[in-house]
Amino acid sequence: MGTNGSTMLEPLRQGLPPIDAASVSSSASCALPARYEAVRGARRFTAATLAQWDLNDRFDDVSLVVSELVTNALRHALPADAPGRDALSPGESPPVRLHLMRWASRLVCAVRDPSPDSPTARESAEDFSAESGRGLLLVESFSDSWGWHPLAGTLRGKVVWALFRLPDTPPGAPAATPAP
Repeated sequence: MGTNGSTMLEPLRQGLPPIDAASVSSSASCALPARYEAVRGARRFTAATLAQWDLNDRFDDVSLVVSELVTNALRHALPADAPGRDALSPGESPPVRLHLMRWASRLVCAVRDPSPDSPTARESAEDFSAESGRGLLLVESFSDSWGWHPLAGTLRGKVVWALFRLPDTPPGAPAATPAP
């Protein structure tokens, strides 16, 4: 975790999270409408998915990060006056998509949006007291690592992701207690 704004931005363009895609044990994704009500839907989707994966104890942190990533995508990656912001053409994919991926010891939340622009954080103390603009600081505080990468091929935009470490306990097994 960074201690000031300048160190926080260093990990931004890390590419993909440090995980083995072949070992993913579960994944889920949902398309989100280009409206702020989508944040509530993203939290509900996250709650249902984490419950299915027996990760209810991680809901508070993960839900907060998902909310911030989705809000940032809606606020900064979609122009307010873009034609079709609320309606998609036939065959057009939704502009924002939430992906949740679980490995044995990691959970990744990733939000895809159509903007190629780098996520940016406010860095001054004056900005930190503002009502908005703290989303990436919260993402950094509540996740174990995070970053972003541009999309390639036919997909335009970027993916912003956050990684959460999970206990090495298999689902349903009792949690290990620390030795005295």
